[in-house]
Amino acid sequence: MVLFLNMLERPVPSEGQPADPELRKSWGWWKVKKWTVHILNRLYTRFGDLKLQNPENKAFAQHFQKNYAGKILECHLNLLNALRMGDYLPDRVSNLILQYLSNSLSKTTMYNLLQPRLDVVLFEIIFPLMCFNDNDQALWEEDPHEYVRKGYDIIEDLYSPRTAAMDFVSELVRKRGKENLQKFILFIVEIFKRYEEASIEFKPYRQKDGALLAIGALCDKLKQTEPYKSELEPMLVQHVFPEFASPVGHLRAKAAWVAGQYAHISFSDPNNFRKALQSVVAGMRDPELPVRVDSVFALRSFVESCKDLSEIRPILPQLLDDFFKLMDEVENEDLVFTLETIVDKFGEEMAPYAIGLCQSLAAAFWKCINTSEADDEADDPGALAAAGCLRAISTILESVSRLPHIFAHIEPILLPIMRRMLTTDGQDVFEEVLEIVSYMTFFSPTISLDMWSLWPLLTEALADWAIDFFPNILVPLDNYISRSTVHYLTCKEPDYQQSLWNVLSNIMRDKNLEDNDIEPAPKLIEVVFQNCRGQVDHWVKFYIEITVERLRVAERPYLKCLLVQVIADALYYNAPLTLNILHQMGVAIEVFNLWFQMLQQTKKSGVRANFKREHDKKVCCLGLTSLLTLPPDQLPGEFLERVFKATLELLVAYKDQVAAAKEDPEEDDDDMDDGLETDDDDEDDDGDMGVDAEDGDEADSLRLQRLGAQARSFRPADDDDDDSDDDFSDDEDLQSPIDEVDPFVFFMDTAKALQASDQMRFQRLSQTLDFRYQALANGVAQHADQRRLDIQKEKLEKAATASAASS
Repeated sequence: MVLFLNMLERPVPSEGQPADPELRKSWGWWKVKKWTVHILNRLYTRFGDLKLQNPENKAFAQHFQKNYAGKILECHLNLLNALRMGDYLPDRVSNLILQYLSNSLSKTTMYNLLQPRLDVVLFEIIFPLMCFNDNDQALWEEDPHEYVRKGYDIIEDLYSPRTAAMDFVSELVRKRGKENLQKFILFIVEIFKRYEEASIEFKPYRQKDGALLAIGALCDKLKQTEPYKSELEPMLVQHVFPEFASPVGHLRAKAAWVAGQYAHISFSDPNNFRKALQSVVAGMRDPELPVRVDSVFALRSFVESCKDLSEIRPILPQLLDDFFKLMDEVENEDLVFTLETIVDKFGEEMAPYAIGLCQSLAAAFWKCINTSEADDEADDPGALAAAGCLRAISTILESVSRLPHIFAHIEPILLPIMRRMLTTDGQDVFEEVLEIVSYMTFFSPTISLDMWSLWPLLTEALADWAIDFFPNILVPLDNYISRSTVHYLTCKEPDYQQSLWNVLSNIMRDKNLEDNDIEPAPKLIEVVFQNCRGQVDHWVKFYIEITVERLRVAERPYLKCLLVQVIADALYYNAPLTLNILHQMGVAIEVFNLWFQMLQQTKKSGVRANFKREHDKKVCCLGLTSLLTLPPDQLPGEFLERVFKATLELLVAYKDQVAAAKEDPEEDDDDMDDGLETDDDDEDDDGDMGVDAEDGDEADSLRLQRLGAQARSFRPADDDDDDSDDDFSDDEDLQSPIDEVDPFVFFMDTAKALQASDQMRFQRLSQTLDFRYQALANGVAQHADQRRLDIQKEKLEKAATASAASS
């Protein structure tokens, strides 16, 4: 520590310093200073802070605070003084020192040391750093693109004294606002006054720029604190909005930025909001590039807070035109965010522009990709902007999802992107591309042969390198099979059934893959069985074999559930065939024992441990119910009884869960919006609200609105048991043919068929049921009758709505 302090205090000799600022900052003496400050900052934030609650560092932290923290602060303040005297201090050193000062504000002893010099630091060092300076001016004039890049580059922020100065001011008013906020605001108001009173040639333009930056940086604090809160609108009108017309470019840019920071406040005079919005829109056509860029970013906040879209609607075409001109000039992810906000806000109104937007975004995407390939830099902004373009395309596809005819026109524009980026070339944007493929395969009226040509790319990527994206790839593969079943089943060149088997069997048999890596595989087998009933008999045996193999080694409860559901789906697909295969394999008893055991397992809280989602319960119900029709030689009496009882209990649990989801619609809507399901280990609730109970179209649009990449999220569950790996995936339970099947009606119809075909057997079964199961059976029978009525009513309502729409 003594050596570090020694290096910190030692003055840098003036002879030998390079005159060129670029060479000067990397001159040996300054590099030693920089690394010393850097190391001391690290020691302070990681080990020297008593609040870190790290027992083994406590002694070090106490020693550091007592003996060194104050001395380091002293040295730092002396170094900073160079800026006040107009001497040289490298940007990175200033930045690091200000970080140290910011960290010191919350510690009373350090703050007490800083306080006597705080005004000097704040007004003579920090504030001047916030003002526009000669370097900014030179860059603005000579290379406006670089000026914009530096202004919006996170990496630059790490080195920028200005960012560190803004952070210091924010931290000061947050931690020590009582004694400093008013003082600082009075200082800013004084600058505003001086600026207003000065004649044009003597206006302190650069100081006004710094004052505006300060007001923008303190936005959150000022919006919450009286008396400033009620003065924000007059302050904007008097001191910010006039600068939209300033003769000085950087003030026009700063006015747009500050207006964007405050767009969300509630304006007492709507004309003020309107005026600011119009000025920001006009700024998108400013002759100076940085003003145009700052205006676009500000526009995003205005669009978000705009209550009356008729303010923007008339200028929408012009706005989009200016937008793409700018995107052509600057590659920046934030630009695309503004576009996404506009598309999001206007929704289906974007339809007339959707094709043009997709064309422009696709062109911008290729430009970004070509630039980033040419640059080959790791932190290339082009790659970020490319991902942004794809996300914006997804937002557009979502906004026109109710207008399927548009998709046919958009497809040729996006196909080249999908084809190229579904290979290893697209690893950086794979998630975004998969989302687009998901929308295109879901919302298009039909899946074209061109779109089918992407299937091999998806399966090759999955087999080769993209296992991490399996949940995302699941979505389009499901769409292909469920929405274009005939083509999936009949096409032989390529043979889609074979290619799916190849990839799924390799994944399921791969011992190196973790359980959660392969969870989408059984879901895809389910998609095949449910969508291709009666048409893939020859695959049943193969799929059951790999399922049972994996079931024997699976550890994660959720994967076990999914694998057992494959057996349930196979039984629903064809019970005699499936049971026969299980007997041939000699695993029937093993599989059913495991299944019944899993059905009975509960957590400490009494909640079911397995088959938690509605969908899981429903699949199990349909599979078990399908067994009831088998003849006595295939399904002996005592086994029939087990199946019957297990199904009754499941149906009751399913009914309760659907009812709970209906009672808690908020929870439910959220899940539907995401096309995902939630699973908390202690709350047996679930997002897929028995879609057979809903109006089909409405359920589609709700559940599938956000389809796509959302399938990826995995959320750890709150476990009260030891199996902490039991983090169930928030699953995108997409449309499936079983949505139309009501499990209660199906169960009662099957029970009646059993009664009709073998009266004696049915009677024996009834006699074995004790009072509890008799009661459950009666309840299920009543509920099935109610469901029949509901379904009939829904059909009539749907028909009425459809005929009203067509007339």
